[in-house]
Amino acid sequence: MLVLGPISWGGLIVIGATAALLYSLRLQTEVRADGIYIKMWPLHRSFRRITWSEIERYEPRQYRPLREFGGWGIRWAPGKLAYNVSGNRGVWIERTNGRAVLIGSKRPEDFVRAIKEVSES
Repeated sequence: MLVLGPISWGGLIVIGATAALLYSLRLQTEVRADGIYIKMWPLHRSFRRITWSEIERYEPRQYRPLREFGGWGIRWAPGKLAYNVSGNRGVWIERTNGRAVLIGSKRPEDFVRAIKEVSES
């Protein structure tokens, strides 16, 4: 406010609501018997599922969120989709339909290990 001058109450409310939404984003992933489940709370009310039959290949990966996807959150780019809330590590999943999915993770090696254990059993 010192640089830009007074800001309207409406502008403050929009800035506050946006900050609260960004702060509250939570990525929840689960590896279950029938696939990988992803939920980005509060944007998703229910899980999104990637079945084992859809997965062609997967690997832990370091990525550049700004350069590859334009930032954090749920991001679309030609032929790929990213779910990430922070950091630059995750699991890259290539699907049989040609569309790849990147799921951000603080521990991608553990995530891949869980995928292997469940998908091979």
